[in-house]
Amino acid sequence: MVAKINIGSNLYGALAYNQEKVDEGLGKILGANLVFEPADGRFNVAECMDDFMQFVPAHFRTEKPVFHVSLNPHPDDRLTDDQLTDIGREYMERLGYGNQPYLIFKHEDIGREHIHIVSLRVDSEGKKIDGYKEHERSKEITEHLERKYNLNPAEGQKRTEQWELTPVDASGGDLKKQIASVIKPLASMYHFQSMGEYKAVLSLYNINVEELKGEAKGKPYRGLLYSVMDSDGNKVGNPLKSSIFGKSVGYDELEKHMAKSAERIKTKNLKTHTLKAVSEAKQGSLSESEFRAKLRQQSIDVLFRRNDEGRIYGTTFIDHTTRTILNGSRLGKEYSANVFNDLYGGKQEQAQAPAKDTRLSDIYTNVQPETKHEDSHTTNNVTSGLFSILTPEPENHPKDEMLLPRRRKKKKRRYGRQM
Repeated sequence: MVAKINIGSNLYGALAYNQEKVDEGLGKILGANLVFEPADGRFNVAECMDDFMQFVPAHFRTEKPVFHVSLNPHPDDRLTDDQLTDIGREYMERLGYGNQPYLIFKHEDIGREHIHIVSLRVDSEGKKIDGYKEHERSKEITEHLERKYNLNPAEGQKRTEQWELTPVDASGGDLKKQIASVIKPLASMYHFQSMGEYKAVLSLYNINVEELKGEAKGKPYRGLLYSVMDSDGNKVGNPLKSSIFGKSVGYDELEKHMAKSAERIKTKNLKTHTLKAVSEAKQGSLSESEFRAKLRQQSIDVLFRRNDEGRIYGTTFIDHTTRTILNGSRLGKEYSANVFNDLYGGKQEQAQAPAKDTRLSDIYTNVQPETKHEDSHTTNNVTSGLFSILTPEPENHPKDEMLLPRRRKKKKRRYGRQM
């Protein structure tokens, strides 16, 4: 069993992510502690927020008060809902969150059952829950649970399982580490035949890659720049050269990987699974959302690239079962961008959304950029902390600043000999 801990300041985003799974029939609530658990299984973010807020003091100093962990048993493990609930409760108790409010969700969106738990890292008095060596203690707990429930050990799991990859959180800090944790395993695990397909799968994890070609000192060069994207597809922070992450994610090595991928896709018939699933999902789907839901049940994501008018000009399928990325045209003419544009390009549901690439970030997180406070060390109240995503940033008006008279500094008189 592998535990993936994330901490942040956006409680609404963590709950909204899980709500989307429940609404799509890909998740459900297994249990709750100190907060209301709906008997009918229906889940409402606003109501959950109200429940959580009752346990949060008016003021606290912790910058990232939200705790969000996923517990991932091995795909071969077979656990009942009651067992998953017991595992979640024991994990939280042993980690020190037994007296905290939390919700346990079961997800079935990637062809393997796992649970997500959302809680708070501050108690009712505003004190931070002890996080000393939290990851080390978490590993000890999961190893204990593996022995108790006779589960497959987590050793070696991280390299082979796609579900270990987590979308980069633009507000989560240490972006370099977050990017590296995605691009390194992804570049070795997934099969893609073009830089465009590689870029497509990276966009699922809020990462953009750009090609650099030119000439320096009379010699041609080519390289890659990696950068983080927010939920609106805007770049965040400075781009990072591929050399920072190692040769395996650089231009030359990826070019070799693409050649090997093309051969493997052909010899292993890897596109067969994708083609069958896409064909079945396409039949009878009256809307794009229905088409996506059917594909996700088969652990496949689709990326539609749109222009400003909403026209679909590119289609890419990411099959997480075979770990194969295929542009629609590789599956056949009936799966090209023009075909899907005729089906979904002019639908009203698309007109309501911004004209942009559809990414897994839209599935994983329903998060807007957070408002940063000037002094992160001062006391934060609940509204500015947990609801910061709902608060618009103040606008800057240079003209107003010019109306304010500037105070001239008084020159200090110096005595003695001046050098």
